[in-house]
Amino acid sequence: MTTDPTMTRIGQGVELHHHQGQREAARDLFAQIWDDIGGEQGDPLHVCVLAHSMADVQDDVHQELMWDLRALAAADLVTDERAGQAGVTISVAGLYPSLHLNVSECYRKLGDLGRAREHLQQARAKIGALGDDEYGQLIKGGLKQLAEQLDDAT
Repeated sequence: MTTDPTMTRIGQGVELHHHQGQREAARDLFAQIWDDIGGEQGDPLHVCVLAHSMADVQDDVHQELMWDLRALAAADLVTDERAGQAGVTISVAGLYPSLHLNVSECYRKLGDLGRAREHLQQARAKIGALGDDEYGQLIKGGLKQLAEQLDDAT
């Protein structure tokens, strides 16, 4: 359970998008939070999680990629201590497979299969940071599916 108010607000946006189907409302909420945290100058944990979530509600793959790359860059600045303070239950290392999966998928959609494969490889290299729980299985399944799509695109 998170006690970090910004993480709670981001969670509300995720709920709007994933559970209520209100993609535009989620995007609007994420944009407001982005302004409130100071954009890329904000707390790297907030920037990472918010940008990762914002990418999911973009209609344009170029915008989605831009947000995913922001999330990936911010993750490099997050510590496990900071994540724990905000109630994040996985290690920072556990964020990377999902972040690289999303970046790889964007590059695949854009037809840049070389970069897509690079990020798929980076995600696979960090997969050991994930547990064998529901989240870990979700990301591992996504990586398997993406690998199949990239193999078919050869």
